[in-house]
Amino acid sequence: MKISGVDIRPGNILEYEGGIWKVAKIQHTQPGKGGAYMQVEMKNLQDGRKTNVRFRSADTVERVRLDTKDFQYLYEDGEMLVFMDQDTYEQIHLPADLLGDAKAFLQDGMQVTLELWDEKPISVALPEQVEATIVEADAVVKGQTASSSYKPAVLDNGVRVMVPPHIESGTRIVVDVYERTYVGKAG
Repeated sequence: MKISGVDIRPGNILEYEGGIWKVAKIQHTQPGKGGAYMQVEMKNLQDGRKTNVRFRSADTVERVRLDTKDFQYLYEDGEMLVFMDQDTYEQIHLPADLLGDAKAFLQDGMQVTLELWDEKPISVALPEQVEATIVEADAVVKGQTASSSYKPAVLDNGVRVMVPPHIESGTRIVVDVYERTYVGKAG
């Protein structure tokens, strides 16, 4: 489906110069001279390259609809991750770098969504939020106000996040996978 250059939004998947690109950031710019344009930062879903492109309102680009399918994460096999199709129980091996930084939050048995283009997996989406246990948290410094001061903590997967002062080691918390931020205590 063709869309105008100014209708591009973060998260859109575009076909551009023979590749499939995911839009990371956009910035709408209206210079004093000349027409408005959209500054678009994109990442190639096939080889990981990044690029910045200017699209004017007259430019059209092909927006790609990806098929999504639910899979279950089974285990890590060297540099590969093994997932199972929820419908057919067929297993597939995918490179770990397909997940990027979110890989640290992958848990055994976790439900994930694979995005497929031409029947080929090009990205893996984890749930937005996951539960994790704090294994190390700094002590609270007396005199700090609770409202503004967060302290560093290390999760059971090795990821560092900032948490409120009352959160202690051993606490289960909910973490935003992509922002790597504290959301709240696990229920």
